[in-house]
Amino acid sequence: MDPAAQFLKENARGDLVAWEVQREAASRFGTTPHHVEGVILSMGLLPARYAKNREMIGIAQQRRLFDGTVAVVGCGGLGGYVIEELARLGVGTIKAIDPDVFEEHNLNRQVTCTLSSLGRAKVEAARDRVAAINPACEVFSLQTALTTENAPVLLGGADVAVDGLDSIPARLELADACTRLRTPLVHGAIGGWYAVVLTQREGSAGIRRLYGGTKGAKGIEETLGSPSFTPAIAASIEAAEVCKLLTGEGPTLDDRMLFINLLDMTIETFEL
Repeated sequence: MDPAAQFLKENARGDLVAWEVQREAASRFGTTPHHVEGVILSMGLLPARYAKNREMIGIAQQRRLFDGTVAVVGCGGLGGYVIEELARLGVGTIKAIDPDVFEEHNLNRQVTCTLSSLGRAKVEAARDRVAAINPACEVFSLQTALTTENAPVLLGGADVAVDGLDSIPARLELADACTRLRTPLVHGAIGGWYAVVLTQREGSAGIRRLYGGTKGAKGIEETLGSPSFTPAIAASIEAAEVCKLLTGEGPTLDDRMLFINLLDMTIETFEL
């Protein structure tokens, strides 16, 4: 048996491997927490941080999450929450894509925005946030805007893309790029008390059906505002969709729009 695998097996408690053991293995055998986590899961063991996942996500599914790569396009209100939740869930690789830096008006809702991070790149803050939560999750911080030209490179290798954008043209550009690349896309948008989430898979055009006839560049958040709680809820549903896409567990919102009304506390689903 590989020495690192032997060390992990000997120091497991039942089938759980504590973070201290994972960190010691990385140091002792000159590798990364990401690599060590892969070894743990390949042995049928489970990093202890995921012990509360196991009643709904088995070890084989946890390995699928670890093997997955998710591109999060837009790392502000929606994207910041999505990145954190995916890292806590156990997704192995995240591409964080956003050209912007934090401004003061981001403080009311963007989970990675703090007073000390004002003026800092959002993707760098996301990378550091994940490093403090789950070092086994690798984050590639790409401080650039997604375009038709660079989409194949930015989205290359991603199993799923997540839309955390706030511009309708940018959303449509992302949706079209995912269609060309045959990459599933989980879309979310918020405004005031309201949020929508849907999933676009190969052969569908749900996002273009939703926004194709819209005039103007900004979404409803431009006029309705962006409070703290609406992006958190929409992002959590987006993260759940990503989990299902990576693990193959449960139906997703394919060409169905989930409309969330937090003022009236209602949730409706519409076919697109």
